[in-house]
Amino acid sequence: MDRRGQPAVIIMSLKDYIDTLAPTPAWLKAIGEEAKRKGVNKLTMRQIDAEIAATRRKRRQKAALNNPAR
Repeated sequence: MDRRGQPAVIIMSLKDYIDTLAPTPAWLKAIGEEAKRKGVNKLTMRQIDAEIAATRRKRRQKAALNNPAR
């Protein structure tokens, strides 16, 4: 407290501090909420890696069909 009885220091958690200085943008909050609704926020890294690999495999196969000379 300072001489006038006002608090001189504010005690807050690191998360509160970060939220105050750099709040989460609305578009990122929307993505997070959608992930929770779909349940994809609980995927493990192994499951995420498997999804990425499957998508890349499909893209390569599609590209090979469209460009058979390669």
